[in-house]
Amino acid sequence: MRTLIVGAGATGGYYGARLAESGADVTFLVRPARAAKLAAEGLNLRSPLGDLHIPNPPTVTADRLADAGRFDLILLSCKAYDLDSAIADLAPAVGAETAILPVLNGLAHLDALDARFGAGRVLGGSCAIAATLASDGTIRDMSELCSITYGERDGSRSARIEAVDVLMRGLKFQPRLSEAILLEMWEKWVFLATLAGATTLMRAAIGDIVAAPGGVDLMATLHAECTAVAAASGYAPRGVVAERARAQLTAAGSTFTASMLRDIENRGRIEADHVIGDLIARGRRLAPEAAFPLLTLVYTGLKAYEARRAREAA
Repeated sequence: MRTLIVGAGATGGYYGARLAESGADVTFLVRPARAAKLAAEGLNLRSPLGDLHIPNPPTVTADRLADAGRFDLILLSCKAYDLDSAIADLAPAVGAETAILPVLNGLAHLDALDARFGAGRVLGGSCAIAATLASDGTIRDMSELCSITYGERDGSRSARIEAVDVLMRGLKFQPRLSEAILLEMWEKWVFLATLAGATTLMRAAIGDIVAAPGGVDLMATLHAECTAVAAASGYAPRGVVAERARAQLTAAGSTFTASMLRDIENRGRIEADHVIGDLIARGRRLAPEAAFPLLTLVYTGLKAYEARRAREAA
């Protein structure tokens, strides 16, 4: 199975490196500067699951992708704000039988990919990984808990999803084929929006928030607003998943934060529209009688941060 990994950053680089380690036919779609660095220094990974060095990994740049032929599988793990450019870059690799596996946050990317390539080519997917790209280009994985989930959006066990499952098995991450991938993507979105919303609004970790007066109520209310949108969309989180999420979101002493908070603290770009804005928009469209005051406040704060960042960069 010819596999194209879009990017060689923290997420795509990790999964791509592990696939390459197994001998899979993997090519990384990267920018020219990253291609040159990988050619000179190789792809370097530091991980509790085992370090890895891949000398001169196969790469291709967008201007040369048309010459590389079509790919069977495309793993897309970019940030939401880079989605439009990623779609334009990967388009020459998409053929009649190509499957695209996106592992972005939220669900808006499915609409964009469907519109460009057709829903039949787009799988559902999500991942959980704590990794970062160091300044020297090394991928640093910070946890043994590293998973990727994938499935046909209609829940079927197609030949292609079975082939993807075979490709992912036996590597140094936890793969899982899901027959309810859209539900699981919604469940992750509800959790992530609550986590990102609370920690960015309060500029604090979970434990700090719940230790403050009204902190537990804030977490519960925000989680309920996010859950209401999922339910109105036909994907109410399962009881056991919701209970586990609430426990994690109200754990005393927890130092857990969203990566979006870390992005803000580093004055970086954020996925405000994809994670929070789209959730509000869906809620207002599907349940116009419902109010989402905390989500709206979170979104206002995130957009204010973006406005300030743009002003200071001007």
